[in-house]
Amino acid sequence: MFKNYNMNQVILPLDLEMKLEKNDIALTVHHLVEQIPEEAFASFVRPTGCPAYHPRMMMKIILCAYTQSVFSGRKIEALLKDSVRMMWLAQGHEPSYRTINRFRVNPEVKELLRQSFVQFRCQLVQEELIEEEAIFIDGTKIEANANKFTFVWRKSVERYSAQLVEKSNQMYEELLEKEIIPEIERESTEELTTQELEKVVEKLEETVKDYDKKIETSEDVSERKQLRSLRKAPKQYVKQYKDYLARKEKYHHAMQVFGDRNSYSKTDQDATFMRMKDDYMKNGQLKAGYNVQIATEGQYTLAYDVFPNPTDTRTFIPFLDNIEKNYFTLPPYIVADAGYGSEQNYEDVVLNRKRIPLITYNMYRKEKKKKYKQDPFNVMNWEYDQESDAFLCPNNKQLPFKYISKRTDKHHFTRTFNVYECEDCSNCPLRSQCTKAKEGNNRKIYYNQKWEQQKAYTREQLSEKETGKLYGKRKIDVEPVFGFLKANLSFTKMSVRGKEKVESELGFAFMAVNLRKYTAKQATKETNPENHSSKKGSDYQITIIGTFFYYFRLVMSQPL
Repeated sequence: MFKNYNMNQVILPLDLEMKLEKNDIALTVHHLVEQIPEEAFASFVRPTGCPAYHPRMMMKIILCAYTQSVFSGRKIEALLKDSVRMMWLAQGHEPSYRTINRFRVNPEVKELLRQSFVQFRCQLVQEELIEEEAIFIDGTKIEANANKFTFVWRKSVERYSAQLVEKSNQMYEELLEKEIIPEIERESTEELTTQELEKVVEKLEETVKDYDKKIETSEDVSERKQLRSLRKAPKQYVKQYKDYLARKEKYHHAMQVFGDRNSYSKTDQDATFMRMKDDYMKNGQLKAGYNVQIATEGQYTLAYDVFPNPTDTRTFIPFLDNIEKNYFTLPPYIVADAGYGSEQNYEDVVLNRKRIPLITYNMYRKEKKKKYKQDPFNVMNWEYDQESDAFLCPNNKQLPFKYISKRTDKHHFTRTFNVYECEDCSNCPLRSQCTKAKEGNNRKIYYNQKWEQQKAYTREQLSEKETGKLYGKRKIDVEPVFGFLKANLSFTKMSVRGKEKVESELGFAFMAVNLRKYTAKQATKETNPENHSSKKGSDYQITIIGTFFYYFRLVMSQPL
């Protein structure tokens, strides 16, 4: 006997919500987007034209598609026709892939995503899933949607531009010596500007036209032949200077695109070439990508930003500015790894933001090792006499204070060093082990007092039990988010180009990761409410370890 199955019988349509599970992720997406204030959608209203799809509906279907690892506009369109979740969220509407793609790269969507993150964080705080004690900051590099062979390098452009200036000046002097064109007014003798190159081209074209007229009016064959030979040089110069003009404009445009960067891609000019961790050939291959920064708590992404520079040190301060301006007030503790440890970052957090930085520095772990502490040639192990303001080297020679040195980097941050120099290193038997200075030069010490104080402050904070424990949570809080994004969600490469569009796509991706984790946690809480607390989303390790030992005991108890 079989259950009734008749394709010829009419079945009344049911509400698609009845087909969804109690904790289906579509319901979580629906509740999140519904919390966005109505004022955020005002910018999408158009007084004329065909009525548009509601931005709430478009946000829901794109977010839901991203939670299912579907990032293509065409595939999202296909889901609207065969996915119960998507059909319920769209309520019968079927926007085309063009409409979907246009919506998710719309500049106004950035504000909707910001509102989504703000509302989601408020929801987590209300449900006590996160504590407002600290945020954990880290970054990763994600490959851009760009051809990896379309690179432009700053050093190459600068070299070619210098060669162009030299050749154009040399050729201009030749033109004046041969009296092909009259001298033009110049702003500087070092370089011909774009306007000056245009004037040179104009003068050369006038010279060529004069020869053309003379050739047309002349009836003497030998004279015409001579005029043609004289016209040959100006015509070649015209061609050469037009090439110089085009190249100069090209190099000028490239330098504007560079900004503070050293490279960019022709297919996505906002992307910078960086070393990616997924380098399977292990040959240090560079790929066009973006440096993505996130702030997490409880393994939930609370804020994010995108930067073109590959190092994390310079992204820290602008990222904190973005968080305070657009997302939430900074908590008491800011936790990050050694990639963010710098004098400027410590100073900004402590003095400007009045927060406590739990950020290590590059030498933090090395300084704890026995070899480092017992190294006699390490300056940090040398005796210091405060009265004479001098260090004492292993050969019992003094290095008194000499002068103050200030170094300003390209980002206009100045560091101050006290310079100490040995009296005489010429006949020292330990010279080869102590210094690499050239013969005749003495050992110097560059001591940054502010930096040493900041390092001591960091060591003191991390040595305390509570703050040390808080820093220990960094790896199990922020690192898994990137694993969820790349491994679980399969988001390893951008599908759009340009920084503004990339920011929107990353917003959808990180929110999709948040929604998947939140939905899974809610389902687990209802299944085993006594085994799962309502706080601290980063306690998943306890569950994993317990499950492992449970199955281990089960296997070991089986007879061989």
